[in-house]
Amino acid sequence: MSAQYSSKHGIVSRPQAELYMAFTDMRNFLAMLPEDKKQGVTADYDTISATVQGFTIGVKVTRREPYSYIELQDNGAPFKFMVSMHFDPTDNPGKCDFHIDLLADLNLMMKMMLGSKLQEGLDKIVDALVAVSEGRRPEGMPDDIKF
Repeated sequence: MSAQYSSKHGIVSRPQAELYMAFTDMRNFLAMLPEDKKQGVTADYDTISATVQGFTIGVKVTRREPYSYIELQDNGAPFKFMVSMHFDPTDNPGKCDFHIDLLADLNLMMKMMLGSKLQEGLDKIVDALVAVSEGRRPEGMPDDIKF
């Protein structure tokens, strides 16, 4: 059963191309992790995976449309999913309208257990990205995450 979630839109204080380039290389995500969290995490340009409690979970980039769209799909996750990140222009060339869509193959039980958490997580990612782009530390963000 497919479930679709869409984040809120956020105006990020970075140019569209700059924000896109930060997300296009999966090694950038690995570089942001504190050293003690990198164990079991591997990344290359197209993929990132982590082993958590004995399970390997990964994503891979399946589509890039320079400076406007990146699509990720599961690559060894417990359920099938696709994430699309949208980098839309604004009237201000120094800012970008960012949002995320998630399509996940969840059974009814998983949808009931995870649905609101997935929606909340997507919105928190957008809020955090906006905060970081404005020089603020996102609420609840650990101090050892690098920007």
